[in-house]
Amino acid sequence: MKLKLFTTGTVAAIVLGSSCMIAYRHELIGGPSPLPEEAHVVAHPVMVPGPKLTPIEEALHNPRKFKPLSPDQIDSETLWLARVIYSETKRADEQVLVAWVVRNRVESRYRGKATYEGVVLDPWQFSAFQLDNEKRPFYAGLNASSRVPGWQTALNIAYNVRRADHRHRPFSPSTRHFYSQRSMTDAVSPHWAEGMAPVEIGYHSIQIDERRFRFFEDVS
Repeated sequence: MKLKLFTTGTVAAIVLGSSCMIAYRHELIGGPSPLPEEAHVVAHPVMVPGPKLTPIEEALHNPRKFKPLSPDQIDSETLWLARVIYSETKRADEQVLVAWVVRNRVESRYRGKATYEGVVLDPWQFSAFQLDNEKRPFYAGLNASSRVPGWQTALNIAYNVRRADHRHRPFSPSTRHFYSQRSMTDAVSPHWAEGMAPVEIGYHSIQIDERRFRFFEDVS
């Protein structure tokens, strides 16, 4: 361990570099001098800041940072994004990640779809919006004034992800696929995920259970 001694006429301090601790003693008299053996030393931890959170991560930690949306802020595209993320999961942190997948699809014109409505209604892509799914009318009918649990949070997430700085992506722009192992009827991965490893999530504050969601990039 490396020790550094700093003294003045009134204060002596030892910085313990390897342990990130600071020790000091007051009331020294005179110039620079070593601390006597009987000196009373008090140790204080040095606080090291954690990784900076994105605005969306901060809002997930403190929902009050999600400001209520006015009706004119909720356009059709925001509604479609909110509908699909709400259909996939009711957990806000997972909704954020699903929203980024949908945004990646829109911005890359995946399968020729360049709007949120087009991506959500693309056949065989999102289960709740398949023509034979009995829940489709419910999710497709959600609107700005709907009052079902968690819906207003989904609207806020959709609005903010659509407008977020592209540098705040939690994974690459080519991450356009995900699946939930829990929702697979035969408990196996889809064919397009065979031999592929899920991406790492770039948000420090979000830890996703891989049994619930796995996200993949560069799937054709």
